[in-house]
Amino acid sequence: MTAVFDLADRIVQESAAADPISATYLGVAGYEHLLTDYSPASHDARAARLRGWLAELDDLAQTSADDRLAAAVIRERLGAQLAMYDLEEHLRDINVLGSPIQAVRGVFTVMATGTDQQWDNVVRRLDAVPAALASLRAAYEEGIRGGVLPARRQVLGAAAVADVCAGTGAGDGWFTGFVRGYAGADAGLRQRLEHSAATAESAYGDLAAWLRADYAEAALERDAVGRERYAAKARYYTGADVDLEEAYAWGWEELSRITRRMNEVSAQLYGGVTPAEAMDRLDTDPEHTIEGAEATRAWLQRITDETIDSFDGRYFDIPEQMRRCDAVLAPPGSAAAPYYTPPSEDFARSGRTWLPVLPDQTRFRSWWLLSVWFHEAVPGHHLQVAYTMLQRERLSRFQRVSFVSGHGEGWALYAERLMDELGYFDTPATELGFLSAQAMRAVRVIVDIGLHLELAVPADADPVLLDGIGDAAGAVWDADLARRFLHLRGLLAEDFAASEIDRYLGIPGQAIGYKLGERVWLAAREDARARGGEAFDLKAWHMRALALGSVGLDVLRTELAQDTPRPEDAGSTPSTP
Repeated sequence: MTAVFDLADRIVQESAAADPISATYLGVAGYEHLLTDYSPASHDARAARLRGWLAELDDLAQTSADDRLAAAVIRERLGAQLAMYDLEEHLRDINVLGSPIQAVRGVFTVMATGTDQQWDNVVRRLDAVPAALASLRAAYEEGIRGGVLPARRQVLGAAAVADVCAGTGAGDGWFTGFVRGYAGADAGLRQRLEHSAATAESAYGDLAAWLRADYAEAALERDAVGRERYAAKARYYTGADVDLEEAYAWGWEELSRITRRMNEVSAQLYGGVTPAEAMDRLDTDPEHTIEGAEATRAWLQRITDETIDSFDGRYFDIPEQMRRCDAVLAPPGSAAAPYYTPPSEDFARSGRTWLPVLPDQTRFRSWWLLSVWFHEAVPGHHLQVAYTMLQRERLSRFQRVSFVSGHGEGWALYAERLMDELGYFDTPATELGFLSAQAMRAVRVIVDIGLHLELAVPADADPVLLDGIGDAAGAVWDADLARRFLHLRGLLAEDFAASEIDRYLGIPGQAIGYKLGERVWLAAREDARARGGEAFDLKAWHMRALALGSVGLDVLRTELAQDTPRPEDAGSTPSTP
């Protein structure tokens, strides 16, 4: 192991010890009974470690191309994390979707629960919930004292999540339902689980009450985070210095292209109807929907398995360890949209795609889910993340467990585009599903940047895009205008559009990574095709690109511009963990 790889390994292990929740999500074993300390002192200690690792990296010799790439990835990722610390984001880390409040609950959904020993880990972790939430509250209180505050909208949204965890006013809490999954014969363990679940719920109830009574009172009315914070967060999520005005203008152009094609496809389906009207009709058409959550899950599993079988050796080389990707039903209280969780480092836990089921939902949109599952499973997140985890000879441990959102979500959106290019959306209905996902991601670029930089709608915007929104040209973005725009142009239901706007306002810079990342992936592929001419091999290019692991978009551009795919990258088989 080189000095750079040794440092990378130590970074992962020491980071896992400091952040057991992330360790579990990444599949790093040994911390399943612990929760993360979110206190200001703990964040100060992490920042000191980051600076120490970067200083150590500067003194290490790089003896190979693998060392050079590893050092570039470590330097970029640690630098992005330090930028967040320097902006004191840890003192206001709260939002409606992906903050520590959700993580403390969510980590239980990816824990192993097959044995009594594993359920004992659950008990010990449940017992740690009150201290984890108390440390988080300490960080928020420090933020209040220093005037480092989030928007009130995010505090109230997170309080609602805490209510679900606690079961406030709704019977049993989330943890009580979770521990009912214990099917063992140990009555004492069952009693401990029930007691610990109640303790965790009580802690969440106390936090929800404090969030509403105290934190919301101190929080800001203004949702926008401004240019400085937004630029830093965009770099954190994309690994690139984003030209925000250029990206905003490009988002309008891309949305115009997609919307005009959606209008054409809708006309093919039902004549002179809008895309929204066509989607409403598809949602009630038995030919394009599936009845029952389990039937839908089974269909998605079949789609995943068939794609793996047909793509292996043709467009990708898929190692045996990756050929299992489980489609499962998401637990109550999960994200409203489908999502993916990676396998553990040893692949004992498989990669999983999760299908949310809303209360009383019985019908599912197969015309829409097809593209979504290509995004989440294969050739999307599962293929990308699991392949990275297998690159033990080429990539350091840090690289194998890292995930840069712009790179990963950009790849997953590229995967949807690839499936369109290969003809997998072979009906107007499934093409409309693909296009609607593309449109939503283009809208995200516009409204995410527009909201946080408080930009105006261009006076010369394509009239097709402003149809039905009123006199929007020249208006400065606010939450209401963004919600209406996302509903009409992103084709989301009004309640889902409202929740999405809350997400963009609470996690600035993340939503733009999908489309901007896809743009980088597509440009890199076309550059390689132009360089390679008739010798260009799509499978070889895919395998070389995936073998880089998850990198910032600036690093990705640099690496993929260096040469055409190497012959040894095609058909390579990574080592078994």
